[in-house]
Amino acid sequence: MKQITVISGKGGTGKTSITSALATIAKNSVIADCDVDAADMFLIMKPHNIKTEKFPGGKVAVIDDKKCTNCGICKDLCNFDAISLVHNKMTVSDFACEGCELCMHACPEHAISMQQSDDSRWFIANTRFGPMIHARLGIAEDLSGKLVAIVREQAKKIAEKQNKDYILIDGPPGIGCPVIASLTGTDIAVIVTEPTQSGLHDLKRIAKLTQHFKVKSYAIINKFDINNNVSHIIENYCNDNNIDMIAKIPFDKTFVDAMISQQSIIEYNPDSEISKIIYSIWEKIKL
Repeated sequence: MKQITVISGKGGTGKTSITSALATIAKNSVIADCDVDAADMFLIMKPHNIKTEKFPGGKVAVIDDKKCTNCGICKDLCNFDAISLVHNKMTVSDFACEGCELCMHACPEHAISMQQSDDSRWFIANTRFGPMIHARLGIAEDLSGKLVAIVREQAKKIAEKQNKDYILIDGPPGIGCPVIASLTGTDIAVIVTEPTQSGLHDLKRIAKLTQHFKVKSYAIINKFDINNNVSHIIENYCNDNNIDMIAKIPFDKTFVDAMISQQSIIEYNPDSEISKIIYSIWEKIKL
């Protein structure tokens, strides 16, 4: 069983669209959507959830009004400006609180306690392409890396139980904790970039990350023809850094039409130029 992670240094490169297309082609695979902060793969996969589990997120401060004397010590000490006086009552902003517990320990009246959030969820689902594990991080919740780890763990369990050949992972953008959790221990990283200065900059950052974890990397330039000069620079960078450039996908509105239809590009138009390129990508990365 091999794990293939599709990642990008920045959002909006077409990573999820390409992952969905690969999932259409791949046989005997499990799909894992690890972009838990802004999950959108379900829009194409249309999963039928068969299991839902709560994910215990971070903790936030809760003030007991009966004990609180409005002394303001907690407000003065909070480095995140999460505590304010509203209608003559000390109030904690769930969005701003980082759960550091300083206010709880500093309160002379012991009026503050920490409450664990359970707004986040992870799901086991069936799709027309096979099993899918996905998740939803609650608004302003943290610990996304741990939630990604759960998604991958569940995907691996199902792959082993059902004797699947592949786990296809749709990773989050960037280089942060959830990306690291999506990337470590995988067999292949497919980096999707675009021919812009920000795309080039973030490609370099994510490439350094894959090199650090010694993960074999391939690169795809999506919409390469919107800026041929930058595409050429990206190709040179990949050649100089042992990253195989396996595809250059031209801009094509068909990609957008497929998303609107809630289909992968392979389903929407299997004979299109992009579909043929996606097939060639799979032939190069399948192990």
